[in-house]
Amino acid sequence: MEMKTKVEADGGKQEIRITREFDLPVELLFKAYEEPEILEKWMGTKVLKLENKDHGAYRFETSDAGGNVVFSANGVIHEFKPNQRIIRTFEMENTPFPVQLEFLEFEKLSENTSRLYILMIFKSGAYRDQLLKMPFASGINMAHNRLQEIAGKLKNN
Repeated sequence: MEMKTKVEADGGKQEIRITREFDLPVELLFKAYEEPEILEKWMGTKVLKLENKDHGAYRFETSDAGGNVVFSANGVIHEFKPNQRIIRTFEMENTPFPVQLEFLEFEKLSENTSRLYILMIFKSGAYRDQLLKMPFASGINMAHNRLQEIAGKLKNN
């Protein structure tokens, strides 16, 4: 599978940089992060809470076929600027990972293309490296592929 989502992590640092260009207008790319129904489809998780505003909060939960919760995440939205930026914390519950800080920047490239740039900052380089040992890069690439596909269908409606 082609890795359209670029994941970069320099040695000795506490950050991951993620970049992806989409064949979507920036408004539609942002909507995929803003609308719970769309977000659930491309992330494959249930949105329990999503307060899209400065100082808002969110909570996601993923269950297996038997209804057992296998993943929970929550955070605080520190800044919410439609079609431009989301700054939030991200906490994976019931894992050894501490809270991380995420900066999501949405950039208009043309009327029908846009770029997403994510900067993730971890408590330590060791936690960042631990995440990178998991199938993180391929997972985010697959999620972004689904985002492109699902939001792309909305563009054509």
